[in-house]
Amino acid sequence: MRERPHYLNLLQIHLPIGGWVSILHRASGALLSLLVPVLLYGLMLSLQSPEGFAQVRGFLAGGIGWLVGLLVSWALLHHFLAGLRHLGLDFGWGEGRARARQTAWLVLALALALTALLTVRGG
Repeated sequence: MRERPHYLNLLQIHLPIGGWVSILHRASGALLSLLVPVLLYGLMLSLQSPEGFAQVRGFLAGGIGWLVGLLVSWALLHHFLAGLRHLGLDFGWGEGRARARQTAWLVLALALALTALLTVRGG
């Protein structure tokens, strides 16, 4: 008798920090891809007329718009930094366990710190 496939609960698996960075890298890339049409629509609207610009600016100044901007900023920064980390790993830089763990934490910390800095400077 064949056994059924085993269900893996990803929330119960102890994933190393590099695994979380990799998952977040994929998620941020998917998010950015899905947001391209929305961002292009906002750009188009803001360039059509002064009223359109005011409408986009008003949206971005509001609570939901601010959160969207924050999320996009984090996604761009995390995806870029994690991509650089993965590129370095492809070249054989930082493949050791300790160095890989350090660079994973560095990516997470830098993405959050730069997002916070952008939020403070921009707001």
